[in-house]
Amino acid sequence: MITNEIKTIIADIQASPKECEWVEIKQNNYNPQLIGEYISALSNGAAYMGQSKGYLVFGLKDDTHEIVGTDYNPTNEKIGNQELENWIATQLSPRIDFVIHNDIVINEKRVVLFVIDSAGNTPVKFRGVAYTRVGSYKKPLAEHPEIERKIWQNTHNNCFETKIAKSGLNADEVLDLIDYASVFKLLHIPFPETKTAILDKLAEEKLIHKRASCYDITNLGAILFATNLQVFDMLSRKAVRVIFYKGTNKLHAIREQVGNKGYAIGFEGLVNYINERLPINEEIGKVLRKDNPIYPEIAIREFVANALIHQDFYMGGMSPMIEIYTNRMEISNPGKPLIDVLRFIDHTPISRNELLASIMRRMNFCEERGSGVDRALHQCELFQLPAPDFIKDDFSTKVVMFAPQTLRQMNREDKIRVCYQHCCLKYVAGEKMTNESLRSRLEISDANYSIASRIISDTISANLIRLDDKNKSRKYAQYVPIWS
Repeated sequence: MITNEIKTIIADIQASPKECEWVEIKQNNYNPQLIGEYISALSNGAAYMGQSKGYLVFGLKDDTHEIVGTDYNPTNEKIGNQELENWIATQLSPRIDFVIHNDIVINEKRVVLFVIDSAGNTPVKFRGVAYTRVGSYKKPLAEHPEIERKIWQNTHNNCFETKIAKSGLNADEVLDLIDYASVFKLLHIPFPETKTAILDKLAEEKLIHKRASCYDITNLGAILFATNLQVFDMLSRKAVRVIFYKGTNKLHAIREQVGNKGYAIGFEGLVNYINERLPINEEIGKVLRKDNPIYPEIAIREFVANALIHQDFYMGGMSPMIEIYTNRMEISNPGKPLIDVLRFIDHTPISRNELLASIMRRMNFCEERGSGVDRALHQCELFQLPAPDFIKDDFSTKVVMFAPQTLRQMNREDKIRVCYQHCCLKYVAGEKMTNESLRSRLEISDANYSIASRIISDTISANLIRLDDKNKSRKYAQYVPIWS
């Protein structure tokens, strides 16, 4: 059974007079290399023309667009030992989402439809070459610099949240797919009395888009308030995964949960799910009760919320992930951070998803003033935990929270990180770090003053902190972050 949305897409393609920058029609020409090139071209062509999706359809005649059917079955195709879909995905740079609808039957004839995301932050390459469409022809993008410039401009101004997640819906379908009651509850606004007023408010919040005869659900509406993310093809892969492991590596997963609700309506359940399954530490610090989980809930909330808000939705094949090992918790999201990881503390919030960040802050899921990371790190200090580690690579951002460790168990890098973060927290609180304050943070006795001095010296050598210029006393030396 095919959905009304797919029927509408096929009908629109049939009604168009010819192929265009974001549509390619085939009957049975399914060479894997060509398919990969067309996915690059259609993704870039969609970005060039300001479209949210590109389409590659099999089973239509090129000239008349008549449905004639196809014997092409992409699920049976393999390149070596890899399935076609996975092989193509690994050859795309950057990786984008595309969905293959393989079971479409119209008038008793098979049709195959590839639905391809528009290029996000940069033109999409296949096997190192970017392609585009010039009218109905596929060309290397490098041969058309004027198109490449326009794609760069369009992708720079691209807004993920306002793109369409599902289109051509009637009012009842919208209200069935979106948990509209939670919208008003979480945003603390009065519940409207009529269906029309509900839909108008959803449109005002940019959760849906109202057309003349139907409605579209935006990515913002779906990713936050979907009753089931699996209904939205391109967003189903952005569902949050939580995995518990038996030891300190990935060899033995003992529990895995994939959230199917939108981020907003599933957030409290997600945090509770994690907290309820965390081990309990018998004693954490000097002032905390013995029945606390080993990680502070405030830190979990802030780091999880940040992972959801600041992810790069255009990176295919990746989703926010929380992985819990016996000695640490890793919270990761697709995409490089927009600021230096060393400046996560006390930095003005910057997000590639401003609409998503704004509405999440209105619902109090994260801090509005950019102090969420500060609060999380302060809680880690109260729990006497090692300093969290912020890690970035070309594809993701990760924060690692560590289970309790003694000073002896920490390596040199761990101690430097504790010292740097402690110095930053003191600075943003209007204070200065001293040997005494660091000893208190690490529970070092006064008699072991020199241990703290050595850690401070190592952190200075790492170019992370410096002596406060305003304090000339060597006996009562004070320290500030290097960026202050």
